[in-house]
Amino acid sequence: MKNLVLVGFMGSGKTEAGKLAAARLKMTFVDMDEVIERRHGQTISMIFEAKGETFFRLQERALVRELADRQDRVIATGGGVVLNPNNLRDFSRTGIVICCWVDAKMAHERTKNTKHRPLLGDQTDRLMRIETLLAERQHLYKAIPNRIDTSVMGVEQQTDEILRIYKQQAGL
Repeated sequence: MKNLVLVGFMGSGKTEAGKLAAARLKMTFVDMDEVIERRHGQTISMIFEAKGETFFRLQERALVRELADRQDRVIATGGGVVLNPNNLRDFSRTGIVICCWVDAKMAHERTKNTKHRPLLGDQTDRLMRIETLLAERQHLYKAIPNRIDTSVMGVEQQTDEILRIYKQQAGL
């Protein structure tokens, strides 16, 4: 089966909905950030701090190429995977890409107690940082034809909608 690739901003529910979708489709779930962390023995925040965002994006790009050559995967990407258009092109070649959109306030609500968000850091005004990042990436997310707004969805409803689109696009 074609891969199901979930992209979207942090806090959009890609990981939780992706796990549930993989279970329902009987496919392997892959969280790209977790793979990179495991391979480097460091958290994403530690990689950003020690080696920088450019190094991380190179690791991310290599993993996209690797995963795009596989099948039967539900892949939750990192929020910045859209920054390189080649990533979406490669994923679209062998999979169905769905953007999980989330508004800034909900992204903030879902991430406010997390410590592993390197682009948010220890900023006192995380909401402002989220609004800025989301505004910078909005055109990239909105260019993805398959999009759902997860801002008011629970994980079950989000998964149902993801699977509806996936099955329709995959002809299942």
